[in-house]
Amino acid sequence: MNDNLYRSLAVAVALTAGNAAAQATEAVTVRFINHMTAGLNEIDVFTVHPSEPSSYVFRPTQARKGEERKHALYASARPVPHNPFDDEAVGPFPKGRALGITLEQWLSAEGAASVSCSGNTGRVSAQFTKLVPNAVYTMWYAFVPTPPTKPFTGALDLPLGARDGSQTEFASDAAGNAHFEASFSPCLQPSNDQLMAMLAIAWHSDGKTHGSSGGPFGKTSHVQIFAPLPPTRAVTN
Repeated sequence: MNDNLYRSLAVAVALTAGNAAAQATEAVTVRFINHMTAGLNEIDVFTVHPSEPSSYVFRPTQARKGEERKHALYASARPVPHNPFDDEAVGPFPKGRALGITLEQWLSAEGAASVSCSGNTGRVSAQFTKLVPNAVYTMWYAFVPTPPTKPFTGALDLPLGARDGSQTEFASDAAGNAHFEASFSPCLQPSNDQLMAMLAIAWHSDGKTHGSSGGPFGKTSHVQIFAPLPPTRAVTN
C-alpha cells in the first residue's frame, strides 16, 4: 500500500467540501471527484496495454494517465475487488466487453450534492453532468477506515436511504446529465477520526441494479466519482 495515496484521499475531503466550515448550517455542499483527482488509480474500468496480450486489461494509473486518456475502456470478465490504496494492484485482469467510452470521457464526469439533516431526517440532492449518456446509476453511502487496514480489507458500502436499495437508482439523459434526490432516516453520519464517510455513484453497464448490493464491481458495476463527507455537524442528527 502506498501511504501517499491515503494522504491524497484525506486531502480530498477538503477538496470536495463546499462549506465544511459552516458548522451551524443545516446543509453542506460536497463536490464529487474521480479517483485520479484524489491521487488514486481508477478501480472499476480498464484499458488494454499495447505491449501486453489483448486478452487482458489493466487499471488506468496515475503514472500512465497522460498516455491513456484517449484509450477505450473495457470491463473485466470477472468481478475485481476494490483496493484503491494498493498502487500495484493494477492487473492484469481477464478482458471483458468494451464499454463504449474513453478514459477521458470517464474522467470528465462532475457532480455536487447538498447534504442536510432536519430532526432525524436526512436528505441528499445531487446534480451530475458528463456522465455516461442514457445510463443506469445508483448512489451509495460508504465508509473507509482511517487509516486504512494493511492490506486493505474493503469499504463498507451501503445503499443510500432504504437498506433494500430501493432509493438508490437514477438515470442519466442523452447528454449525460442527471439529478438524484432522496430523503431518509436516520441522517447520514459525517467523517471522523476512525472512518471516512462518503457518497459514491456507480454506473451499471448492463443496465441492471442489484438492490442492497453494488453488484459485480469491474464487470458490470463501475464506481465513477465520489464525495467524501466533511466532519461537520451539518450532516448529523
